[in-house]
Amino acid sequence: MDDSNIPIDINIGKLQDWLVSRRHVNKEWQKNILAVREKINNAIQDMPAHDDIAALLSGSYINYFHCLKIIEILKETEADTKNLFGRYGSQRMKDWQDVVKSYEKENLYLAEAAQMLVRNISYEIPGLKKQIAKEEQMQAECEKKHTDYLKNEALCKSEFLNQCKQLGIQGEKIKRELVDRLQELPDIYDKIGKSLKPLLPGIELYAAFTKYALGDRATEVLPLLQYIVEHGNTTVYEWSYGEPPLSVEPDPIHIEFDDEEHAAGDKIDFGDAAIDFGSIDDAAGQIDFGDGEAAAEIDWGNIDNAGAGDLDLSVNMADVSLDESGIVVEDQGMGGGVARGKDALTLLDNPSTRNQFIDQLVELESFLKMRLYETNIMESSGFSLMPQLPVESADALVEMLAAVQVAASRLTAPEANHLHNVKHSPRYVDVLTAQLKQKLSLCDKLSRLASRAAEQRDAAATRALHLRPLLNKIIERTRELQANIESDISKKYKGRPVNIIGGVKFL
Repeated sequence: MDDSNIPIDINIGKLQDWLVSRRHVNKEWQKNILAVREKINNAIQDMPAHDDIAALLSGSYINYFHCLKIIEILKETEADTKNLFGRYGSQRMKDWQDVVKSYEKENLYLAEAAQMLVRNISYEIPGLKKQIAKEEQMQAECEKKHTDYLKNEALCKSEFLNQCKQLGIQGEKIKRELVDRLQELPDIYDKIGKSLKPLLPGIELYAAFTKYALGDRATEVLPLLQYIVEHGNTTVYEWSYGEPPLSVEPDPIHIEFDDEEHAAGDKIDFGDAAIDFGSIDDAAGQIDFGDGEAAAEIDWGNIDNAGAGDLDLSVNMADVSLDESGIVVEDQGMGGGVARGKDALTLLDNPSTRNQFIDQLVELESFLKMRLYETNIMESSGFSLMPQLPVESADALVEMLAAVQVAASRLTAPEANHLHNVKHSPRYVDVLTAQLKQKLSLCDKLSRLASRAAEQRDAAATRALHLRPLLNKIIERTRELQANIESDISKKYKGRPVNIIGGVKFL
């Protein structure tokens, strides 16, 4: 059997030990390689301008096989320095030839090449791959964060716009827009008051039921609800006193705007001038009022001569009436007075009467639901618990109940409810404004976070893009180095094929 055809397989992890055990390299080779590396550093300082040399010197650690290629290139660039005996007079050529000879001494180049191959296979290439994978993972995470931030920003913006739409404002100057919308509140209440006529059959049925159940002890049911159904949304003054006021003086709305600046004219400017109180005698400690006692006297006029009957201290109490809001002076011969404070508000606008109205609506709704339940039982069984009451069909009761629910939904609609709270609670305005501004602030924060995530994603993509060519170049150089080592070892064994197992071919 021909031994020249038997391949030599060397594991990449045992390559250096194999070279030492076969006595191809000295065990102490690392002490001698430092001088060679110093020669290489000196030779690099003086190199000709050549593209191939620039390619060799960039991107990887220079080894023995690179030095051989540099010498081949110098044979072209330094050809004019060659003498008759075939030697080169160029110092560049001499430096690199000296480097090659130092490398070949005790096969230092083979030991260093094996070390570089192991380092590239075990550390450099896996490290670059890991770094690229890390950058790609960061890129994916930042992309996901960017998408989530934009999604949450859109959701937050949608919530803000929906709430502004519910309030009927644009959301630019929230407090001012809310206060401006309060002008629409009287029209809203008037429309609600005029739309309550369908409640009358239900109220009459409830009144008849109460009279049947309590007899002589029955009192007026749902008085406020009946009043608004019959008279509309009048003022509290008219509801309390039975007559319309001569004039209405509602309390102003006290809402502070954040963007308002106090006028400079609100402050009194005393200037820089001092106030002159006259001359004071410090020694005496007294103020000089003039000479003589006559000057110090005060003329009170001829008060003693005035008769007691000249002063009319009587007050006509018929012209004055007292109520909760103070003294109201009524004109002679005219009914009504001046509605101030809460009396100046309408029944649906005043928080107290508004709550009473809602309670009475709920009371009427509960009665109609129970009556509808009893009617359904009566129709199915043919037995009436209260035969003396007017019989109402289920359809009529459903219609009454629907009218009550419509009235309640109009009064407690989000738009009307918000405007009512805005008018009667400055604290509510502050809280509502703070909530809306918080949503805008959150939108801005999410936008900034999305931009930052996009920047981090792009930066990671750029770093990965720069690392991939470097990885490809190192893999290519490592493949060449492995092939050179296998070829060099093969020459030492008369051309037998050499395979470095676990090398760059398996990456």
